[in-house]
Formats: sequence, C-alpha cells, structure tokens
Amino acid sequence: MKTGIIVAIIGIVMFAIGIVLFYSIELGQTDSVLRIIKNTGTFVGLSGMGVTLAGVLLYLISKNEPPIKESFDV
Repeated sequence: MKTGIIVAIIGIVMFAIGIVLFYSIELGQTDSVLRIIKNTGTFVGLSGMGVTLAGVLLYLISKNEPPIKESFDV
C-alpha cells in the first residue's frame, strides 16, 4: 500500500481512540487521573485529525499524473 493511505488509516485510528478516551469520562470529574485521561483523549483526537489530513495530502501529492502531451501540429 502507499504511504499516504497508511498514514490516513493511522490518523483515523488515532481519532477514534481520542473520541473513546474523551467521551468515556463524564464531565465534572474531580479525580486528577480521570481528567488527565480526558485531556489525553482530546490531544490524541486532535492529533489524529491532523495525521489524517497529512495522509490524505500525501496521497494526493504522490499520485502519478499522466504526462501532458502537447502537439502543435497544424
């Protein structure tokens, strides 16, 4: 597989893990460990979005375009 697709898949997995970590903890928790887990979920989710975008852009940049044929024969 191409590198861009692999990076995009890793980003999607990171985003999903971030959502699970963020929404598995209820709002208003005073326990510091649970707040750290929730903040980690936020960081991993946002990072996953960035990695997914990077993977998509890497895939689009590395696509092989057909060469342009210019024929000016009249």
